Amino acid sequence: MSEPLSGECRDLYGLILVAKRDQAVAMLLEDVERSGFTDMFSRLLEPVLNEIGENWMAERISLAQGYVAGKVAEEVLLASAARGEKPPAAGKGPVVLCCIEDDYHALGRKLVGIFLRASGWDVTDLGNDVCAPELVDKAVATGARIVGASAMMLSTAVNIHSVREELDRRGLSGRIQLAVGGAVFRLRPELVEEVGGDGTAPSALQAPALFDRLLARSLSLFPEEPA
Repeated sequence: MSEPLSGECRDLYGLILVAKRDQAVAMLLEDVERSGFTDMFSRLLEPVLNEIGENWMAERISLAQGYVAGKVAEEVLLASAARGEKPPAAGKGPVVLCCIEDDYHALGRKLVGIFLRASGWDVTDLGNDVCAPELVDKAVATGARIVGASAMMLSTAVNIHSVREELDRRGLSGRIQLAVGGAVFRLRPELVEEVGGDGTAPSALQAPALFDRLLARSLSLFPEEPA
C-alpha cells in the first residue's frame, strides 16, 4: 500500500482520472520549471503513477485511465528532454522490448516502454511479431541485460519459450534476463515459469521495479568487467 497522496498529487491524480491530459502535463512542466525534473518526478509523478498502478490492479480504475497516465508521463518526459532535463537515474542501461512472434497487441508493450523511459532506461522497442533470434541479436548489439517479451493470449505466449531456448543456446541465460508480460500472465501466473521467463509485473506501472530487480540479478551473476 502506497503512502497517502499529498494535495498536489491528489490534484494531478484527479486530472488524469478525468482525462484532462493537457492540464496534467502543464501542471508537471510548470513544476519542472520551478524545481527540476528529478524533484518533480519523485514528489509528484512517481507517487501518482504508483497510486494509479495499485488502483488499476485492484480494478478500481480503467485501462483507459491507465493509458492516460502513461501518455502524461511520456509527454512530460519528451518535453523535459527537449529542454535538456534528464529523468532520474538516467543511464540505468539498455533494454529491448517486443511483442513475440505472431503477437500484435502493442498497447501494453508501449506503456511498459513509456514507464521504463521515465525511470531512466534506454529502451529499444522492436515492435510486433518479433522472432527470438532478432530479439536476442538486438540485446547483444546494445549490451542489454534485460529483454522484455509480451503476449496477449496463450496461443502466442508459448512462443516466448523460443527466447529462453535462444538464450540457452548462446550461453546468455542469467546474463540476459527475460521479462515477460501480457494479460495471459495475470490469468495464469504459472505461465511465467512454463515459458522460461525470469519475472513479470502485474502492470506496466510496475515494470520499472521488475527491471530493477532483474538487472540486480544479472549483475550478481555476471558482474560488469572493470573498465
